[in-house]
Amino acid sequence: MAAASVDSMPPTMQYLPGSVNIPLTQFPPPPPFSVGDVDAAHEVKSVVDRLNGSLDDTSFASTAGLFAKGGYWRDHLMLSWNFRTVQGPSQIAEFLQACSRSKDGFRLQRIAVDDDDDDDDGSPCRRPATAPLDGQAKVLGIRAFLSIETVRGRGDGLIRLAHEDGAWKIFTMYTSLRELRGHEEGTFQRRPRGVSHGGQPGRRNWADERLLAREYRDGTEPKVLIIGAGQAGLTAAVRLKMLGIDALIIDRNQRVGDNWRNRYHQLVLHDPVWYDHMPYLNFPPQWPIFTPKDKLADWFEAYASIMELNVWMRTEPVKTCWDEGRRAWTIEVARGLDDGSTTETRTLRPLHVIQATGHSGQKYQPDVPGTESFAGHLICHSSEFPGAREQGNQDQQGQEGQGQGQGQGLLKAVVVGSCNSAHDIAQDFAEKGYDVTMVQRSSTHVVSSRAVTDIALRGLFSEDGPPVDDADMLVHSMPNSMLKAVQAEVVKLQRDEDGDLLRGLERAGFRTDDGPDGSGLFFKYFQRGGGYYIDVGASRLIVDGRIKVRQGREVSEVLPRGVRLSDGSELEADEVVFATGYRSMRSQTRQIFGHDAAEKVADDVWGLNAEGEWRTMWQRSGHPGLWYHGGNMALCRYYSRLLALQIKGLDEGLYAYDED
Repeated sequence: MAAASVDSMPPTMQYLPGSVNIPLTQFPPPPPFSVGDVDAAHEVKSVVDRLNGSLDDTSFASTAGLFAKGGYWRDHLMLSWNFRTVQGPSQIAEFLQACSRSKDGFRLQRIAVDDDDDDDDGSPCRRPATAPLDGQAKVLGIRAFLSIETVRGRGDGLIRLAHEDGAWKIFTMYTSLRELRGHEEGTFQRRPRGVSHGGQPGRRNWADERLLAREYRDGTEPKVLIIGAGQAGLTAAVRLKMLGIDALIIDRNQRVGDNWRNRYHQLVLHDPVWYDHMPYLNFPPQWPIFTPKDKLADWFEAYASIMELNVWMRTEPVKTCWDEGRRAWTIEVARGLDDGSTTETRTLRPLHVIQATGHSGQKYQPDVPGTESFAGHLICHSSEFPGAREQGNQDQQGQEGQGQGQGQGLLKAVVVGSCNSAHDIAQDFAEKGYDVTMVQRSSTHVVSSRAVTDIALRGLFSEDGPPVDDADMLVHSMPNSMLKAVQAEVVKLQRDEDGDLLRGLERAGFRTDDGPDGSGLFFKYFQRGGGYYIDVGASRLIVDGRIKVRQGREVSEVLPRGVRLSDGSELEADEVVFATGYRSMRSQTRQIFGHDAAEKVADDVWGLNAEGEWRTMWQRSGHPGLWYHGGNMALCRYYSRLLALQIKGLDEGLYAYDED
């Protein structure tokens, strides 16, 4: 798969260093007949039968021959204990040969079409059906869910067929591990009994057992220490618990959920509820579409309790050491006790540490000269923004119609940055009556919330969509190069929906873009970790002049009552907020574990490699016993299972850390 480095991107497109700008998939031409007349179940079962029969050929030449010329095989742990995407018949054959030479050999035992024919409650989307390959019905193919078994365990898959050279060929094949043989999750028919009936003098009740398990004062140790009690930490812990792995979460905050609860006052999630479900426990049906931060924080706190997760709040690592001989950590933590006035020191010896401190690392606030001399009310990073002051309204009375809030005496605010946080904060200032200016340093991808829910996620993560696990499969079964091409088509529809708004932003001097290769929101997030705004009102304030914009400039100096920009112009300000993003997760690795540990990490964290797979996240990092987990709630939900399965596989000796 050809790829371009970030150095070849337009100057306004900023990406994480080393992240690859993967190309858009080239889809095959549409079939020369009406796909509506195709018996999808018959055709896909015919291909799967041939696929099963071909696996006896140790050269895998006959297997590769079942794939379209530009076909893909994406594998998440099922065959390789890695995250891999290979393209083209010859590369697929080489990949399968390499997997078959591993310690146990992947030995695919069965691939079957999973159509839920025997399950009245099954999801209709799992049945074989004709479906667009490109997301927009220009190129129709066949799609089917698969169930897969190897010597290691059971997996789920998804196959897409394209018509090429007079036959149905495999365009994408996805194989993803779901459970290890003999180490299945403790759910449904394997759920715990909860009680042992009969006479048992001195036995402990459930509350006693939970306290004992949570405190680790009986000589037990957590096998996994998770740093961070946000969506990443909680999802990792619950997946490990279902696999019988003892995990402890530590977090420096007072309460579970404070990573959301302590953010700026008006924050509401921009992702809809259907996209954000947690593992094993969906949000209830009356939950609002967009979740307020404090409501989400309370849900996290309840989730940790309901799922019986071991959590120590007000706890931070103070000393860490990796013992190569024991292949284990020694970590000293300072833990605040329940009375709030004392701290104890505990030493833990986990085999694994999961850094779940958010996919971004430490805050990035430019070291601008003059910051210490600022004499206004507030200068801070967006992560520390307490909310706009109500006093901003004092001088707004009677100002309507006078230049959109340009009256004498108004408090003035400058927001440096132009992505989600910057817009939310600028909107808060504007709604409180401030004279607010946004400093936009590079272009931003802007898409309305309506276009996201009604176009990008409609029919997938929506009220009428499939179960969330099936929706996840439909997305993650696509190689990221294919997903990028699909999203490029989505962006075209979104621009039609948002056309008036985008033209208004251009007139107001706000610069927008369509994301890498026109692929929009998802790939701004994947390749940069930011650079976008899901509009929930601030864009209209920019168009109407209530939020002013200074575009293409940097803040070169902080003045006692404002800032000086790189072009020499000045902006007055009573409050300055740097919504300038965050550093890589490795910045926090250096802070917690030291420079040497961070340098052992094989690659930077986040972004995509040349195959279009993730760099370092949710997989072996290069440092034994150190794992990274983060991202939005949907990514945490999906990849937490794959992360937990790798740790379980190591714990059971099913593979070695350095095994391919």
